[in-house]
Order: sequence, then structure tokens, then C-alpha cells
Amino acid sequence: MKKYGVLVVDDSSFMRKYISLIIEKDPQFSVIGIARNGVDAIEKIQRLKPDIVTMDVEMPEMDGITALKEIMKTNPVPIVMLSNYTEEGAETTIKALELGAVDFFLKSELTKEDAKEETATEFLNKLKAIAENAKIPFKEIKIPTENIIKSLENKITVRNNLVDLVIIGCSTGGPIALQSILPFFPNDIRVPIIVLQHMPPGFTKSLAERFDAMCNLHVKEAEDGEILEAGNIYIAPAGFQTLLYKNIDGKITLKIEDYHDDKILYKPSVDITLSSAAPIYKDRLLAVILTGMGNDGLEGCKAVKKYNGRVIVEAEESCVVYGMPKAVFEAGLADIQVPLSGIYQQIMFYI
Repeated sequence: MKKYGVLVVDDSSFMRKYISLIIEKDPQFSVIGIARNGVDAIEKIQRLKPDIVTMDVEMPEMDGITALKEIMKTNPVPIVMLSNYTEEGAETTIKALELGAVDFFLKSELTKEDAKEETATEFLNKLKAIAENAKIPFKEIKIPTENIIKSLENKITVRNNLVDLVIIGCSTGGPIALQSILPFFPNDIRVPIIVLQHMPPGFTKSLAERFDAMCNLHVKEAEDGEILEAGNIYIAPAGFQTLLYKNIDGKITLKIEDYHDDKILYKPSVDITLSSAAPIYKDRLLAVILTGMGNDGLEGCKAVKKYNGRVIVEAEESCVVYGMPKAVFEAGLADIQVPLSGIYQQIMFYI
């Protein structure tokens, strides 16, 4: 059984000890070091070579975001941010994910008085999946200029008008993967796009706002009852399920529901949204499954194929964690598997 070395970075001595105790409950983890701020973290990552790092965001001398930038340049390593559940904390966390953090976990969930054993288990399972599988393919992603977009458009000589809706599902590594897709769409796209990114409640609004600032298309957090419109990118809100309904007049409406099902692990769930869209759009639906842990999207893609829709999955070589795409690909449901660098062009081929 392989053991993984963890570096715990936090300015609070209580939090360093508390997080370390949780981590070392798992025999596969060993806390090989602690760091009090970003400067300390950079030095210890270089010296100790941890397999994974937990990083606080707010620290004196050098904060987590500044440290993250430097670490990704000099000694890339999987980093899980420990974030606060506030509007400012959400914005900072989204920024960290853009810069290369693999994932994040709410510090408040770990430390609250009535925290359940399942919370610690979820945290450890996330760390383990990342330590075992995560690759760090991150390079600084430049937001596309008009010239880059035109260059890409020239490579896509034909838009085949094969689909009327694109649904993109992702989890671990998703925000940075989305950066190489969403900003490239030109403003004359004739289909709506729905994005389902696994996140805790309160974070998808900040994700939508960040992408709205960098995309040609309008990006917004999906709202209950709104009509799907071409040229918009809808981010499914965390903590709820996003379903599609066809009105009497033929228009497609988003239904944002809060319901509990012990069999459904994620809110939003890619499976739920795809399964509701497949019988409406049939062969005019395109599902895109990107990097992420677990197998969310597998059942949804079965529904997509049942109605003769199309499925694109990200190839293992570019996934941060090859879980969700792997499940779909190995089930024989993918029409094509391509690395992240080819996902945008492949989507454009269909629309």
C-alpha cells in the first residue's frame, strides 16, 4: 500500500494540528511537514517533495493565492485549497482553481462542532483520489484574443448543425479545463450551453461571474423557470438539481429543484440533467464529459445514447483525474475521446 506525503499549510497552529490529525487517520497518508504561510510553503515543497498539499487561502506574509502562482511555476504539485464559505472566499477560491489548484474543501465543514464523520471521510477520499490520480498539466492559460478565435474558426471550416444543445459535465480540475473551452466560443453560437461543475453551494455564482468576464457569450448561474436561449452559457447552481422541461409552446424551461435522493451524490448531478434533456433533444443533444472523480455522467450518457445523441469525452492524457470520462468511455458510450486541446474544435464540429 503506497503512502502519500502531505504538506499542511495554514497560519493557525490549531488548524495545522486539527487538519493533520484528520489526515493521519488514514494509513495511506503521512503529514511530512507543516507551513505557516506561503513563503514557508514554497520552501518546504521544494525541500520535502510532498505528494499533495492542503493550502489555506488567507495567511500573513504571503497568502495562498500568491504562493499558488509561484508553486505552479517552480514546483507544480497537486494543491487542495481550504476555503471559507463567504462571497469573498468564493471569488478567491475560483481564482485559485483558475491558477491551478486541483480542488478545494470548505474549512467550515471540517471544523464545525457538529461535523459528521462522513465529512472527514469525504475530505480524505478527495485527497486520496487526487494523490493517486491527479496530473498537473497546468500551464498559464491565456484568455483568447480576437486573433486566436479567428485562427481557430478558420480551422473549423464547417459547422454541421447537428445539435441544438450542449451540456458539459466536470468535477475535479473542471474550472481550469473550462477555461480552454468556454472563452473561445464566438458570439454567434446558435445553441445554448449548460455547464455542470461539482461545487459546494455558494460557489457557482462566482464561477459564472468569472467566466462572464472572460467569454464572448453571456455566462450566468441558471435560474428556476427561465427559458433556454441560444448564445447563453448556463452554470447549474450548486446545491440543487437542474432539469429541463418542454413547455406547451415548445420552448425549453430550466427547473431548479432541491430534492434528496440517497443514490445521487452530487448537486448538481450530470446524470440528472442529461437524463432530463435526452428525451427532449434526442439526436440533437451533445454531452461533453471532462475531468473529474467518480462516474457522474455515466447514467446520463446512457440516456443520451438511447435517444441517439452525441457524446464527447476528455482523453486520459489531459485529465487532472480520469474518472468521469473513463466511466463513460469504458462503457462504450463515447462517440469520440480527445484531449482537452481538441474539445473546443470537436464541439464546434457538431454545432
